[in-house]
Amino acid sequence: MTKPLLSYLSIGFLTLLLGSSACTKDTSTTAITTSSQSSSTSAKAKPRLITGADQTQKYVPYLRGKKVGMVVNPTSIIGDKPSVDSLLALGVQVVKVFGPEHGFRGNASNGTHVGDEVDEKTGIPIISLYGKKKKPSKEDLAGIDVLIYDIQDVGVRFYTNINTLRDVMEAAAEHKVEFMVLDRPNPHGYLIDGPILDMKHKSGIGQFPIPIAHGVTVGEFAQMINGEGWLANGLKLDKINVIKLANYHHDMPYMLPVKPSPNLNTAQSVMLYPSTCLFEGTILNHGRGTQYPFTVLGAPALQGKYAFSYTPVSIPGMSESPLHMNELCYGLDLRNYDVEQLRRKRQINISWLLELYNAYPQKEKFFDSSYSKQMGVIEKLVGVTEFRKQVQEGWSEERIRETWQPGLAAYREMRKKYLLYP
Repeated sequence: MTKPLLSYLSIGFLTLLLGSSACTKDTSTTAITTSSQSSSTSAKAKPRLITGADQTQKYVPYLRGKKVGMVVNPTSIIGDKPSVDSLLALGVQVVKVFGPEHGFRGNASNGTHVGDEVDEKTGIPIISLYGKKKKPSKEDLAGIDVLIYDIQDVGVRFYTNINTLRDVMEAAAEHKVEFMVLDRPNPHGYLIDGPILDMKHKSGIGQFPIPIAHGVTVGEFAQMINGEGWLANGLKLDKINVIKLANYHHDMPYMLPVKPSPNLNTAQSVMLYPSTCLFEGTILNHGRGTQYPFTVLGAPALQGKYAFSYTPVSIPGMSESPLHMNELCYGLDLRNYDVEQLRRKRQINISWLLELYNAYPQKEKFFDSSYSKQMGVIEKLVGVTEFRKQVQEGWSEERIRETWQPGLAAYREMRKKYLLYP
């Protein structure tokens, strides 16, 4: 039914999964893996990519003597250590930590509210931004000179870290706190695709009028938020200090050194995520309740249609109550799908959704979110009203894509204003 984890993880990604939330490479050789680094034996090896966080010489001297707040999670690393711990060791006075979805140490499941706490290791107060409040209050920011955002993103509209980015920028603008971004690569930097969100479908998984895959880094996105007026009440930051990536371009393949969230736990899941997360708005299980989220798709009703099967179960810290829990699901196994096809086409894959809709015997239930509270609303994920009807009426992939193009063209033009990298 399943294959071992080793069969589909790259060595670079696996090394980190078998360790803690940080990578195990020595700082001198860098904490990331990209395809350009694999040819180290070449006489003309390309310069290695260096994250903003790893370029401590560019910002640590500026931070000394200032009180610093940090918006971080387990992806926030400098070398092989959490960035908070690293900066403390370098003499930076980190006085408060703000944790988004999944918490500072990443021990909260998807969608689970997180409370305030004190970090056991450092004694620093941790303010949750995924519980009673979404952005820091005036009291939370009192005494903070610089607020730093250092979180790895995956370049997709419904990945909620960009909502947190906007919220903390808004708080910084309201309370006149300096704002800094330690930039990190977008693993889908090459990809700009999907319909532009119709703001009448604005929700927790869609806050901005952008496509499903937006093709910018967090530093670039911060500038877009500020420049496009997406902060509330006409607020605007006077300056965003972005510590830029070194030796990066948007088309660069990038292997995340730390899993970005509990259910994006493999390199394959990260690369399939822009396509397979759409299944959260359908009656199909998309791998939650397995060790392979976003890489397997299925439902009990597809028995006899597909040979591949798996059974979702409750997994604490990942998915406690997955759709079709303890039921045998039949469908597609994408764990060995060649994700280079996605790079070549520069498109999200909607053919899987069209195929499984056509195969599903009770089509009226396919998008019916009243079936289970574990199902999302397809309009909120895709971002437009017409997609559901297009699928139900049997539109071809090409015809559906044609309706996206005017919005995508306008977005690409707007995006140019905020690019920091080629």
